[in-house]
Amino acid sequence: MADLKQLANGNSARLGVTSSELFDRARRLMPGGVSSPVRSFGVVGGVPRFIASARGCRLTDVEGNEYLDYIGSWGAMIVGHAHPAVVEAVRNALDRGTSFGTASPYEIELAEEIIQRMPSIQKLRFVNSGTEAAMSGVRLARAATGRNLIVKFAGCYHGHHDSFLVQAGSGVATLGLPNSPGVPMGVTADTRIAPYNDPAALESLFEREGELMAAIIVEPVAANMGVAPPHPGFLKGLRRLCDRYGCLLIFDEVITGFRVAYGGAQQLYDVSPDLTILGKIIGGGLPVGAYGGRADLMSLVAPEGPVYQAGTLSGNPLAMAAGLATLKLLDGAAYERLEMISIKLEQGLRSAADRVNLESTLNRFSSMLTIFFHRGPVGNFSDAAAADHTKFAKFFHLMLDQGIHLPPSGYEAWFVSLAHDPEAITATVMAAGKAFERMTV
Repeated sequence: MADLKQLANGNSARLGVTSSELFDRARRLMPGGVSSPVRSFGVVGGVPRFIASARGCRLTDVEGNEYLDYIGSWGAMIVGHAHPAVVEAVRNALDRGTSFGTASPYEIELAEEIIQRMPSIQKLRFVNSGTEAAMSGVRLARAATGRNLIVKFAGCYHGHHDSFLVQAGSGVATLGLPNSPGVPMGVTADTRIAPYNDPAALESLFEREGELMAAIIVEPVAANMGVAPPHPGFLKGLRRLCDRYGCLLIFDEVITGFRVAYGGAQQLYDVSPDLTILGKIIGGGLPVGAYGGRADLMSLVAPEGPVYQAGTLSGNPLAMAAGLATLKLLDGAAYERLEMISIKLEQGLRSAADRVNLESTLNRFSSMLTIFFHRGPVGNFSDAAAADHTKFAKFFHLMLDQGIHLPPSGYEAWFVSLAHDPEAITATVMAAGKAFERMTV
C-alpha cells in the first residue's frame, strides 16, 4: 500500500500508486470514494484523477500526468494554483497560528476590502462555506421580514441546506436528484420554484403569494446549470418586484463574486441586492463563506441582534490571509486580461465546433463558460437539461485523454484563470477540435 504522506512531496512516480488504486481504497472509506459527489465521475464514468499537486493552470495527478485545469477548485483559483503572493500570505499567517477562536485583524482587513468593492454590503459575517452563508442569509431575511416563503430558481444551486434542495442545479442535477431523501416536506414547503429568465412566471407567483415572500435568492449569472446569463432586464425586474412586495433580494455571488468584475455581478448589472452571499475567491482556495448587506439587516445578527449564527472556525486567519492576497491581485488590469484570455478560448472553441458542424451551444460570461450539446439557446434549467449529456461524457473523456481536465458534468461551468497562458489556450482549442472531429465521425 502506498504511503500517501509522501504524495505531497511529489514522490508518486516512485511509489507507483495509481488513481484507480486510490479510488478503490477511497470507496471503502467514503461514500462514492469522494468528499463531494460530482468528483466521483458518476455521470461521465471512469476513474477520477487523484491530484498530487497544482501550480498555475496545471494539475499533476499521483501518476505524474499533467492536465490543464478548468475546474479551478470550482472557481476559487482565479489567480491560478499556488500563486506566490497567496502562498506567502498563507505561510506568514501560518507562522502565527492556524486558528484562534477569537477575533483577529485578518477579518477586519478582508471585510474592508470586500465592502470597498461591493457598496451594497455595509456589514458582513464570515462563515466557513457558501452553504452556511446562504442558509444564514435566508434565516436573516425571514427574521427581518417576519415572513417564511422564499423563491429560488430551478437549476440554481445555493448549497445543500434543506431549504435549497428543490430543483437544485450543480451536483444535484448531475446525479439526477430532484431533491434529497432526508429533507422533510415541511422544510421545503416554504420554498417556491420559478424558472430562471422568466419574468412572467415570477410575476404570476407573486400575484398569488407576494405578501408572504421573505426573499428571492438568485445566482445573478447562473453557473450551476451550466453558464446561463440573465436576459436583459431580468435582474432589475427582480429588484422592482422585491421593492413592490416588501421582500428582500439576495444575490448568491459565491461564484460570480469578484470573478466577473471588480465588484461582482451586481456592479455589472447595476443592481443593489439587500443581502449578498460570497465564497470561493474570498478564501483564495481555503474554506470560506460570507453573507452581508445593509447595516440595518446585518445588525439583527447576534450579538447585536436576536438572529443567531456562530462558527468555531469562522474568520479563520489562514483563509482570511489567502482571500485578501487574492483580492489584492484582482485590479482592473487583471480583469481586462482575464476577459481577453476568455474571449480567445471562446472564439477558438466556436471555430473548432463550426468546422465540423457540431450541434452545440457555447455560453460564456466573463471567465466562465459551458458547452452544451444542444440545438438553440440555453437560458434556463429546462434548456440545460435538454442537452445531450451522454455526448458531453464522451467529450469529457476525449479531452481528459489529451490532458484537459474539465468539470465532470455538463451542468457545470469551466473556469478560466489568470494563469491560463496563450499556450494553454491553444492546447485546449486544439484538443477540442480533435474531440469534436471524433464526435462527428
